[in-house]
Amino acid sequence: MSSSPHRILIYLLRRDLRLADNPVFHELSRMHSQSQKPFTHLLPLYVFPAQQVEVSGFISGDARSPYPPARSQVGSFWRCGATRAKFLAESVWDLKQSLEGVGSGMCVRVGMVQDVVKHLIDGIEGDGSGNEPKGAVTGLWVTEEVAIEEKREERALRKLVEDKGKEFKVWKDEKYFIDDRDLPFDHPRKCPDVFTSYKNQVSPLRDAPRKTHPKPKSLPPLPSNVPAQFDPFSVPSTLDEVIDSLQKPLLANLDLRNPPKQPKSGASTAIPFPGGEGPAYERLIHLLKSGAMSRYKDTRNGMLGVDFSSKFSAFLALGSITARQVHWAMSEFEEGMLPECKGAQGYGKGENKGTAHMRFELLWRDYMRLVTRKFGPRLFHAEGFKNDQSAQWKYDNEQLMRWLEGTTGMGLIDASQRELFLTGYTSNRARQNVASFLAKHLGLDWRLGAEWYEQNLVDYDVSSNWGNWQYTAGVGNDPREGGGGRKFNPVKQASDYDKNAEYIKAWVPEVRSLDPQEAWQCWKASGERGGLGIMAEEPLVRIEYSVGKGRNGPGGGGRGSGGGRGRGKGRSGFSKRDVL
Repeated sequence: MSSSPHRILIYLLRRDLRLADNPVFHELSRMHSQSQKPFTHLLPLYVFPAQQVEVSGFISGDARSPYPPARSQVGSFWRCGATRAKFLAESVWDLKQSLEGVGSGMCVRVGMVQDVVKHLIDGIEGDGSGNEPKGAVTGLWVTEEVAIEEKREERALRKLVEDKGKEFKVWKDEKYFIDDRDLPFDHPRKCPDVFTSYKNQVSPLRDAPRKTHPKPKSLPPLPSNVPAQFDPFSVPSTLDEVIDSLQKPLLANLDLRNPPKQPKSGASTAIPFPGGEGPAYERLIHLLKSGAMSRYKDTRNGMLGVDFSSKFSAFLALGSITARQVHWAMSEFEEGMLPECKGAQGYGKGENKGTAHMRFELLWRDYMRLVTRKFGPRLFHAEGFKNDQSAQWKYDNEQLMRWLEGTTGMGLIDASQRELFLTGYTSNRARQNVASFLAKHLGLDWRLGAEWYEQNLVDYDVSSNWGNWQYTAGVGNDPREGGGGRKFNPVKQASDYDKNAEYIKAWVPEVRSLDPQEAWQCWKASGERGGLGIMAEEPLVRIEYSVGKGRNGPGGGGRGSGGGRGRGKGRSGFSKRDVL
């Protein structure tokens, strides 16, 4: 080894996939500019974690993976489906290219994170088996996560790194609207169980976020001779090859009897952009410049198109953009200090109802994370945060399969499920109804729905997803007594939000010839039913509902097969907490 060996700091990236407004990169850039440098090289590291992402596609030949399949516990679904895997890979690659642009780079690996870190440290320093040391690892930095799986990972890493005499530092996660250091309580158990109480404690929202960190202009270089990926895995050198490796085992086993097929016309994804920090910022500017942000409060319940909602949730979930970046861009827009948006609706006229509501929604994401921190493993328990022992969830494979495949006979539910499977996205309004249908109309274990969404949603976020499924199932932190009795009427919801059945007909082409009321639930079709099959002949639920009837009329309440009054525009967790 040379007289001046590399002193290497490892920065493990997880859901902080951005260069700008990243406190870790900001500090690393500052330290790199000093004359006395505590380390000479930086190794940014991203690991596709084997317990959450299926990595067997990175194996060639007949070798077997040392890890079990990355499947969920209740429904045995893939934990990260093909569309989400693609968006994740794009996000990783976007940051990798950005880092290369400031003199650094990224090491991309697969496996259990602690296995990868141990292999890298041993490979760099020598493992006592005759391998020549390449340098010294000074420590490992990582950004905090709050869910139990990630906390378990942090504990394992701490022990590994500190047992080797290295520094292990956990940084505060700064991608949220309110910085943890500015919270009005000093312990997770003091977080209010009602969102409004929390909101009142941190208002006014326009004054709440901290300033953003600037994008670093330079970072320490990558070390030379980084140990290769350990066997039997091999990580390709191009994005397309990485995506192919991630998707190969998933596409080979979709777990459905009749997977939804892309309609030949009339249906397209609501998220046509790739993942990454660059696309996230482009999306932000587009929404401001086009006026879509100013119209946000009026359009957010839409279901077709790209700009009815912000679609920030996918970027926020991976930390490709931060809530405070969105806030400060809106502030500059409101104050007329964002020249590229000059002339746009609302420009320079102060906070409007669209930008105000966006801040409100961003705070919901904060709150769901704080609730996860408070309740810990109860996020994943069937009894929920309420520890409700009275709920009797069932498992009916036939009903579940039809719900998954979008053949329930309920137009809004089927359209949403097909859109989700084919594109990795479905709207806020649709999610509420799909969740309520599974848990309330069918009585199936809500965790099956949460796991299916985890597999498919490109904007999957552990706190928002699982917390909102609890809320809709009636076992979450619902401030109203009897929250367990909430039940969305998907026929009334379709009449309110898809009155011409345009959304339903886009994703369920079998019903395109039907009148809207027949498309909402095709068992009511009076004409030819030849192409409708089981959806019309054996719908999972029949709801007697007619447009124009009062709430207390024959169809107003919309009692489904399981009883219980439907709530047309009632508040639901998803309506405020999940999809921006």
